[in-house]
Amino acid sequence: MTDQRVEKALARFERVTTAIDARGGEVAAARRRERQRINADFGRRAARVGIAVGLVSLVTIIVGLIMPIGMFGFLAAVGLAIGIAAVLAFAPGPSSSVPTVPASLANGEMVQRFDSFLYRSRPALPAPAQTVVDQISARLSPLRETLGRLPDLDPQAQDARRLMSVHLPGLVERYRNVPAAFRTEADGEGKTVDQRLVESLEAGRDALDDISQNLARADVDAFSTQGRFIQSRYGDGEIES
Repeated sequence: MTDQRVEKALARFERVTTAIDARGGEVAAARRRERQRINADFGRRAARVGIAVGLVSLVTIIVGLIMPIGMFGFLAAVGLAIGIAAVLAFAPGPSSSVPTVPASLANGEMVQRFDSFLYRSRPALPAPAQTVVDQISARLSPLRETLGRLPDLDPQAQDARRLMSVHLPGLVERYRNVPAAFRTEADGEGKTVDQRLVESLEAGRDALDDISQNLARADVDAFSTQGRFIQSRYGDGEIES
């Protein structure tokens, strides 16, 4: 009997640690993607600063060749370059507020903004909601690749864009607007704001799964159609002119 209890306890421990490891992996992956986005943003800022300083230097040299600028002119050019560099380098970066997604933004970039929004919003959410957010984040990388191949006006892409740029960010933003003292109060149906948040995030996760599966089936069907065409066209070993 004691051995059975020990085995059951070990089995429960194994399940818990496996779940924790899986969740930790999802969080680490999200952190890694966010770090990559930050590094890419830093690189773009550095490039803009370099271009701006280069242009100021070029203009200063050209003006100096035409007419003497003197020490004050040189200092003015240096000050202008420093000012432009400061503005470009310290401009506001991504925040945890609802991301603005212009209609012209490509599908892949839209998914990246949503992924960054989830990562930055995660600490403000309750633990059960964080688990669902991690599950959503884990689905975004393959979805980004698939959506990146689709035109922006594709119906599936439009559904995904609305979900990731309007509905889910709006849900998280509205949750954060609810005072903490009211988040654990049950409503008329006996559910708290925290529970509603988790259920809504789960619905969003399932919707993304449906979109991903539909897109995958479409790719499989397209591949099968192409394969059948090639077999029927060239399968007999003769190529018609």
